[in-house]
Amino acid sequence: MPDITRYFPITDPTLIFFVVLSIILFAPIVMSRLRIPHIIGMVLAGIVVGRYGLNILERDSSFELFGKVGLLYIMFLAGLEMNLTNLRKRKRQFLVFGLLTFVIPFVLSYFVGLSLLGYSEITSLLLACILSSNTLIAYPIVCKFGLQRHSSVTLSVGSSMIALTLSLLILAAIVGSASGEGGITFWVVFIVKVLAFCAGSSYVIPRLTRWFFNHYSDSVMLYIYIMCILFLSAAVSEFCGLEGIFGAFMAGLILNRYIPSVSPLMNRIEFIGNALFIPYFLIGVGMLIDISVLFHGYDTLWVIFCIVFFATVSKALAAYISCFVFKAPWLSGHMMFGLTEAHAAGGIAMTMVGMKMLQPDGTYVFDANVLNGVVMMILFTCIISSIVVENTCQAILLKERLYSAEPERQADDEKILLPIQHDEDADTLVNLAILMRSKRLNRGLIGLNVVYDDINSNRNRKEGRNILERAMATAISADVRMQTQSRLSTNIANGIKHAFKEFDASEIIMGLHHRTSPNDTFWGAYTPSLISEINRQIMICRVRKPLSTLRRIHVAVPSRVEFEPGFYRWVEHLARIADNLGCRMVFHGRMKAWELIECFIHNRHPEVRAEFKEMVHWKELPTLAADIHDDHLLVVITARNGTVSYKPAFERLPLELTEYFAECNLMIVYPDQHGQPQDVMTFTAPQRQDGESAYTAVLKWINGFRNKI
Repeated sequence: MPDITRYFPITDPTLIFFVVLSIILFAPIVMSRLRIPHIIGMVLAGIVVGRYGLNILERDSSFELFGKVGLLYIMFLAGLEMNLTNLRKRKRQFLVFGLLTFVIPFVLSYFVGLSLLGYSEITSLLLACILSSNTLIAYPIVCKFGLQRHSSVTLSVGSSMIALTLSLLILAAIVGSASGEGGITFWVVFIVKVLAFCAGSSYVIPRLTRWFFNHYSDSVMLYIYIMCILFLSAAVSEFCGLEGIFGAFMAGLILNRYIPSVSPLMNRIEFIGNALFIPYFLIGVGMLIDISVLFHGYDTLWVIFCIVFFATVSKALAAYISCFVFKAPWLSGHMMFGLTEAHAAGGIAMTMVGMKMLQPDGTYVFDANVLNGVVMMILFTCIISSIVVENTCQAILLKERLYSAEPERQADDEKILLPIQHDEDADTLVNLAILMRSKRLNRGLIGLNVVYDDINSNRNRKEGRNILERAMATAISADVRMQTQSRLSTNIANGIKHAFKEFDASEIIMGLHHRTSPNDTFWGAYTPSLISEINRQIMICRVRKPLSTLRRIHVAVPSRVEFEPGFYRWVEHLARIADNLGCRMVFHGRMKAWELIECFIHNRHPEVRAEFKEMVHWKELPTLAADIHDDHLLVVITARNGTVSYKPAFERLPLELTEYFAECNLMIVYPDQHGQPQDVMTFTAPQRQDGESAYTAVLKWINGFRNKI
């Protein structure tokens, strides 16, 4: 029988990569059949193919490289997807849970090391540092269920960083004391470096990111830039004496508001991390685990039992005590325990420090038993964490659907039509639609290009198809479906109106007319026809800056707008934009409308920061120009002629926008009005809409008569 062992472990890079990709492909398939979280499958596969299993692969430099990148990726995603508004509102809870999830495991582990295991003080302290920290190894499960912004998840992520930071500080003190560098000078330099890193990152990265996003839009360049920021922050963090995961988490927090959760860039970041780097890290963790240590004798089993048992119990105590103090549901306690339970690369790194550190008697701080105990703790805590988090995510989703305050609206009519006439508007309109579409309905977008049926129609139609292909690529990169249509028409407005009816669309998002000469009108040739003949919501946009760099949305709200049928539709859409971008909203209008808006946002989007500034009369609109900067968005809510909220001052809107807001980011909203198509006539519906009321004509006559006198 041929000896095949000489072919293992595999050393050919191509075959190594093939085996790893096969594990990434088949582990979730097998684990889903067994109803086991796929993360456990990655770890178990690492055990099987590693040196302590079948010895198919060796944990070489590629696993160290990709494994570290995967760990940094997990922490970066955790910071990137944190709910910063929730973080600000619940900072006391973060501090309480962070201290509890550090102090309880630290104190308990320290006394277990001294009393039950008979270790020295320095060994017990280092063991306590390992057990008081944790790794968010189950965070990809949370992402799979879309609960990244759940309050308990955000609380667990922030508290994990507090516990990790305190553990690293004590580890630095232990190492400094052992090497004789733990004096006051060491601590002063260490604190100064950490504070300089945090302050410098918070100041430099936002400004650099805003500049880069304003000057470059290529998807590959944006992704590479984000990765450069991630690994630079991790490297500087290590230079300061902290682990790189702290810098990765900081980079995620700082870039949080520049990368919306529904953007194409976020989709690329998550895809590459979840497809390659994070699985590589999990497989590498499994390759460190030696199952045979369970059979090395009672001493080893006792060490493993104590470390695994008290690591689990202490984290559970911290989670459920915090849950009781915060008066949170027990499901939140389960989630907090599950996310803070797992220990992985951080524990291994600290263990390696202990294996190389000498005690005063000349022995190493950690022996082989401690190493085996920590490695087995990683295995068991990863399994417990994954199972608890997956079951809790399922329970939370079921509970939200069962007890949701808002029933599912099966007849929701959201279908967004995007008439795209210019190539430079394609990305902006698609990204705007993605930001304001309903995640629950998860409906696709409709892209439309209409060209004149003339002698140049073939050339123009080809250009239009290229524009639609670019728009579709942008939508697909954000994992959003989009159907497109290119059509000929003798009148562009009629082409858009016919498509609107054919697709049974609910609203239109379109670009503002591009003026080509001083004599060109503000609205262009076909926009007024669309406004007058389509009574559904129309949003007309001119965005000069990348949407992710917007910091504030100013909304000019006219009086009586709350009586329009489409009042809550545009409030909902703007709130979704603010929620996804993490920016503040400022409403300018009268108190009656603000009370309704405030109540709606508080109930539907409690995380959106909204404020109100009174604008008594619509004539005050030009005064808003002083408050609007180049990274703000001005939204003007207007109305069609003859409707409830229409006022003659709207006739001056094009002139005012051109004179006072020529360079700002702009959105003009015509809400749903009348509630039914205008060609359906009823006794209560207006049979005719004049350009101006009789009162306006009388006032003009009186003013003209006074001027003659």
